[in-house]
Amino acid sequence: MSEFKVDNLEAVRNAVNICTMCGFCKSVCPSFKAIKWDSALSRGRIILTYGLLTGEIEADDSVMENLYTCTTCADCERRCTSKVKIVDIVELCRADLVKNGHILPKHKAVCENILKYNNPFGEEKSVVETLGIEPKKAKVGYFAGCTATYRSKKTSAASLSILKKLGVDFTTVDEVCCGSVMQRIGWDEKDVVELMKKNVEAIKSLGVETLVLSCAGCYRMFKKEYPKFVDVPFRVLHMTEFLQEQEIDLKPLKGVATYHDPCHLGRHVGVYEAPRAVISKIPELEFKEMEFNRQFSHCCGGGGGVRSAFPEQSGDIARTRVDEASFADYLITTCPFCVSNLELGLGDKKDIKVVDLTELVDELL
Repeated sequence: MSEFKVDNLEAVRNAVNICTMCGFCKSVCPSFKAIKWDSALSRGRIILTYGLLTGEIEADDSVMENLYTCTTCADCERRCTSKVKIVDIVELCRADLVKNGHILPKHKAVCENILKYNNPFGEEKSVVETLGIEPKKAKVGYFAGCTATYRSKKTSAASLSILKKLGVDFTTVDEVCCGSVMQRIGWDEKDVVELMKKNVEAIKSLGVETLVLSCAGCYRMFKKEYPKFVDVPFRVLHMTEFLQEQEIDLKPLKGVATYHDPCHLGRHVGVYEAPRAVISKIPELEFKEMEFNRQFSHCCGGGGGVRSAFPEQSGDIARTRVDEASFADYLITTCPFCVSNLELGLGDKKDIKVVDLTELVDELL
């Protein structure tokens, strides 16, 4: 067995031992519901992590699969009676796996793209070039994020359209990847921090006092992760928080809608009411909650690098969530990843429309 050098995991040696193996996490873990093996469950991943830490197991393909099918949704942390920070442990374990040369090929390609092109998709044009709006001095800045810029383009287009319709004096940002993908995968922290520094400096140079983001993953980074490493001297708002503060006149929309809480926006940062407040501004729309909502919301299956490396399992998780919204005409969410993955979970269901709230507001504004 080759020697596995632990670095990050030493910091959580005691935390790994706190897990009582009670199995309460089994009732909420999205990957366990799709894979149905205890190794693809929070307590199973704790055992695997302990084995790597003590040198009792080798970082083989099965270990890699089980540690990288975790969506990092944090529902297990909510359920954990021992208050174990399971997501931190999984991500620290991933960081040690990467340091030891164990990285999934698709994840490696994504990180190399970020280092070379400043985005995970290998797109040669910058965000500013793609959006077509040059940065300028302004108190409000819009941070589009890679996914909304290069893949879910309707989200960034809707965000820019809303800001224009509301008469907001805003600027785009000469942004690079926020670093979320790298951090979830376990890539070298130094590279992640460099991305953070570039973004913060670019935003500061424009005199931005309020940064608005339409991507839940980017929002979590600026709100929760950036302050751990860099000073963030401006207000950070998700687009729904920004819209909650605005007087907006929306056209009516008939039908039944429900809302899916993205893990990045909900459990990780605690933004639950702003999206619902915005939805309530839509005339004639009947709103109905899914059984599992807010902090109890089930994951869509698209996070933590699962969608890119294990699309089949990601799709299984998404189908479970879509089934929970079977009563609705509109399944609304506020994250490009969630929109994409929930659409994957729709399959042949033509009676439900998955829509980003930002796009819906722009359509009705």
